[in-house]
Amino acid sequence: MSGSDPFLEPGVIVRHPGRDDWGLGQVQSVAGRKVTVNFQDGGKQVIDTSVAPLTFVSNDPRSARR
Repeated sequence: MSGSDPFLEPGVIVRHPGRDDWGLGQVQSVAGRKVTVNFQDGGKQVIDTSVAPLTFVSNDPRSARR
């Protein structure tokens, strides 16, 4: 994941700071600076984090059940 933020990994919950209307999103995959996120109200989006940095909200909610 060189060049991307270390918190960006599949499963973490994020927000797109410029698109509050998309709601929360769960990271699906990370390929360098291209991050695929499935947003509650915005659907699946590929975000270039060098253009639009994502805001970390929380870890994978599944980890709390372990």
